[in-house]
Amino acid sequence: MTRRQRVAENLNSALHHLLGAHPGTYLIGEDVADPYGGAFKVTRGLSDRFPDRVLSSPLSEGGIAGVGAGLALAGNRSVVEMMFSDFAALAFDPLLNFAAKSVSMYGRRVPMSMVVRCPTGGNRGYGPTHSQSLQKHFLGIPSLHLREVSPFHDNRRVLTAMLDREEPGVLFEDKVLYTRAMYQAGVVDDLFRYEVLADPSETARVFAPDCGPPDWIVLAPGGLTERAVTALRTLLLEEEITCELLVPSQLYPFDSKALLPVLSRADRICVMEDSTADGTWGELLAQQLHEELWSRLARPVLPLTAEPSIVPTAAHLEHGVLLQPSTIHRAIVEATK
Repeated sequence: MTRRQRVAENLNSALHHLLGAHPGTYLIGEDVADPYGGAFKVTRGLSDRFPDRVLSSPLSEGGIAGVGAGLALAGNRSVVEMMFSDFAALAFDPLLNFAAKSVSMYGRRVPMSMVVRCPTGGNRGYGPTHSQSLQKHFLGIPSLHLREVSPFHDNRRVLTAMLDREEPGVLFEDKVLYTRAMYQAGVVDDLFRYEVLADPSETARVFAPDCGPPDWIVLAPGGLTERAVTALRTLLLEEEITCELLVPSQLYPFDSKALLPVLSRADRICVMEDSTADGTWGELLAQQLHEELWSRLARPVLPLTAEPSIVPTAAHLEHGVLLQPSTIHRAIVEATK
């Protein structure tokens, strides 16, 4: 049996394809060149193959993003790597005030093919400044789109779609997910199957066959896939609560109306994410679903987020702050009563 690609390997293969297919594509970031190949080895082998277009940069996230945006403004394609997504805060100004605005502020549409890759999230004991999920801080910026890596979505397709959009985008990549295998052939495990829907956000639907309409529909970004599936398994086997999981590739903009036929199959909906509460993707989505489905829901949309805290280094404290399968299980059981 052929070994399944790990998510980091899938990203690496996608970057090799992009740089090989488009001579005007550049990759910029701290320590991305060989032999190091990036902090999580996603860029391994790229600088040996494309030495003039894979550039290890100084330690300046604002400078990296600014150079990437300048390359895009000049008609090239750029992929910018933040070593940790926490440091994207330092790139916020060039993303907000240069890259995103350049699409439309010159009196005509200007193509800006640029992706900022952000290794994100906790559960690895990296502590308060290397474990955050900052997706919510990039929501709502005109011409800046957001995606998140998942084990359902091939990254060649994801990155190609982001660059072909000709607008700057941010790709969040859960660090734990890097080591996990990509799903294939519609199979998650012995209990669950999946399909990728044809909605604009290319949402993956995870379900247990032959269970009928679910009690709950759970929406989560890709980084939560493993924890969500674990929770869905225990809910089904221990509580006889059936759930379907929806994992979109694109987080913003997000068209919930395209998913209404699927969402209407359950009268309880949960939206979860690793960000702390207030001004999040999940809250924006819950608002949209409230407007569209309120008359059909048995209760308000259930939001699950990280605790309002820094992310501790100690594993037992970190697990208490971030969503875990047990947290998800307990919250859905209590909300089902």
